[in-house]
Amino acid sequence: MIPIVHHPDYVAAPDPRARAQSSKNGLIRDMLNDSGVPIVWHVPDPMPPHWLEEVHDPAYVAQVLSAAVPAEKERRIGFPVTEQVARRAQAVPGGTWLAACLALRHGFAANSAGGSHHALADTGAGYCVFNDLAVSAVRLVEEGAVERLLVVDVDVHQGDGTAALTAGRAGIATYSIHAAKNFPARKARSTLDVALADGVGDDEYLDTLRRTLVPMLDDVRPQLILYQAGVDPFEGDQLGRLALTDEGLARRERLVAELALARGVPLASTVGGGYGSDKEAIARRHVSAILTLGACWA
Repeated sequence: MIPIVHHPDYVAAPDPRARAQSSKNGLIRDMLNDSGVPIVWHVPDPMPPHWLEEVHDPAYVAQVLSAAVPAEKERRIGFPVTEQVARRAQAVPGGTWLAACLALRHGFAANSAGGSHHALADTGAGYCVFNDLAVSAVRLVEEGAVERLLVVDVDVHQGDGTAALTAGRAGIATYSIHAAKNFPARKARSTLDVALADGVGDDEYLDTLRRTLVPMLDDVRPQLILYQAGVDPFEGDQLGRLALTDEGLARRERLVAELALARGVPLASTVGGGYGSDKEAIARRHVSAILTLGACWA
């Protein structure tokens, strides 16, 4: 049984004119339900505002929760922050935190959303409103759930917001492997950044991931991994610059799971990025990531 966190507010209200569900998170939920894999669903509480304010500016938190985000910040985010978007933005960090708590009990758990690694202290950016990874990491350490955790970010874009928001925080380390020439143009400094040239494929990517992540795991000795499992390193991704195949993505999940299991480290995954016109294909890659990870712990 795989513990998976999902909240109804993750899914945008369907357009009655649309022939099919257009929300990536809705497709992920439906495909997981149809997978035949035993799943235990968990519904998170929204993240309390005071925990959002631990990493985000209180004025920005208030703007989001009241759906009154200034136009210039909405442009950086990439979409308007409506009341529905505000509810989702508060639910997603609650989901990542709950997935982490479940992983500490069961070894693995997944949030069916999250991985919003570009959100900064006083603004969202790059389709990210609140940084669920940073908020959850800070809460987990501050509440004493763990003393040391590692954010492992394999999205094709650098986890700049997560790095910036957790820099200098005791007990939190960040790892990002990403395309060097991709967004954001101005990178933050993670504890360890692994920048890849355009067009890197399966074997080189996986060799580099193992070579760089192994010593970091052994140095940090985390008690929990928060895993940003973006599927945008895929060779056909609209916003990616790498060249992983579907099998390469599956090998990536098995490698990360192998390294965590060998060290007895629980792992909580988030969805991260995946872009293009074929929403069903993208959702299938996210579902494959969750189920591949879950199978390793099963």
